Amino acid sequence: MPVQYYIFLSIALFCIGIMGVLMRRNAIIIFMCIELMLNAVNLLLVAFSKMWVDAGRIDAASAQLFVFFVMVVAAAEVSVGLAIIVMMYRNTHSVDINILSRLKN
Repeated sequence: MPVQYYIFLSIALFCIGIMGVLMRRNAIIIFMCIELMLNAVNLLLVAFSKMWVDAGRIDAASAQLFVFFVMVVAAAEVSVGLAIIVMMYRNTHSVDINILSRLKN
């Protein structure tokens, strides 16, 4: 399969994630859209690593190791983000991010 298909799919996923972050007000959906954007970048990194491995310029492990680290950071981001959402829900009984402006003093 040509790498252009992976690029188009990755761009589409990233744009859907950006639109979700900018248009939605639910904190859980925003975090899901951020994860979608990170997965789009991971797909692109794997596609480019496959392209460069086929050309003989790099080894397969280097780019896929970077993807692994991105996934680890994404997992840490989800755990911290969900902890923040749970604390926000305990205090305000809502996950709407517009309520966060009331937390300012």
